[in-house]
Amino acid sequence: MFHPDGPTFLELMKQALASTERGYDMIAPKFDHTPFRTPGEVLGPMVGVIGEVRSALDVCCGTGAAMRVLRPHCTERVVGIDFSQGMLDEARRRLADAPGDARVELVRGDALELPFDDEFDIVTSVGAFGHVLPEDEDRFVAGIARALVTGGRFVFVTAEAPTVGSRGWWMSHGFNAVMRVRNAVLSPQFIMYYLTFLWPDVHALLERHGFDVAVKRGLCPAPYGRAIVVIATKR
Repeated sequence: MFHPDGPTFLELMKQALASTERGYDMIAPKFDHTPFRTPGEVLGPMVGVIGEVRSALDVCCGTGAAMRVLRPHCTERVVGIDFSQGMLDEARRRLADAPGDARVELVRGDALELPFDDEFDIVTSVGAFGHVLPEDEDRFVAGIARALVTGGRFVFVTAEAPTVGSRGWWMSHGFNAVMRVRNAVLSPQFIMYYLTFLWPDVHALLERHGFDVAVKRGLCPAPYGRAIVVIATKR
């Protein structure tokens, strides 16, 4: 877990005691050396289903990992939005030599209040669903639907819930329990939970906001074989 160039245990603890935004500002320069960055073995298959498009938006773009692989698929623009200025600064630096000719735009903003209307052929979001509370998921998906053109696609990766009693089940439920206690006793909150936006629960959420939903399984290599690529097309 602790890469030589990644954050120390103490730095991770300081992050966990900060607000969500401030925590990511603190860890941004070392974020790509943590296990929390979505790996290329997942990003590649996700973007591989997209094909060539005019424009794409990555919501909660972080340090720009998804934007880097999206850019060669875009003919005009690839946009990232994140609320952490530290992460955006890292994205700007890391995208400076990204392949492709599409214009790169980085926007500081709230994923629950996307400032876009009918602009994008593709919206992606990776590794960010745990920052969206269940009561905010409708707002989150509504904003994505609003940002897409008719026929545009929301493409992301999720999984089914781990088997009850499995190692993944215990780890995710244990982490969530710790975070709930932390957020009950400390302020400001740090919003990060596992077991969110899972398949098939997310199917009904997407349909409710005007999407036709398809999935592709088996695209990601081990150890990410449980990953499900969801393609939600705006009606």
